[in-house]
Amino acid sequence: MTKPSSSTPRTGRCQCGNIQFTVAGEDDYVHLCSCEDCQSLSGGPVMSWVSFPLAGLKWTGAGGEPTWHYTWPDSRRGFCPRCGSQLCALDDGADSIAITLSALGNPDDLIPVNQSYRGNAVPWLAPVPDTRTL
Repeated sequence: MTKPSSSTPRTGRCQCGNIQFTVAGEDDYVHLCSCEDCQSLSGGPVMSWVSFPLAGLKWTGAGGEPTWHYTWPDSRRGFCPRCGSQLCALDDGADSIAITLSALGNPDDLIPVNQSYRGNAVPWLAPVPDTRTL
């Protein structure tokens, strides 16, 4: 699979299509997260994330921007108020936004390179190995 260039915008949406967006720029740190918040918000053992430059984000759907809920003192999650889909996470003062891979349609070219909060991971699902080159 050929990876889109960083100048090619990607599109995403919630499950019902009320909240839609485009992101442009270089993707960063595709990973899974097993923190308690990701587990409870997703209803599953992990969530999958990728970050993009905040400057490359545009909310394009009829629903506008998602509804925000703080899950940490300085970090909030964006979700659709109509269908409840979690779309993104944004830290206060950040210059990038984390987007769920599911909101992007789980593109084949975005492959997780690590898993956060391994200590919370369920024992029956093998963790993603850390394949980052440092």
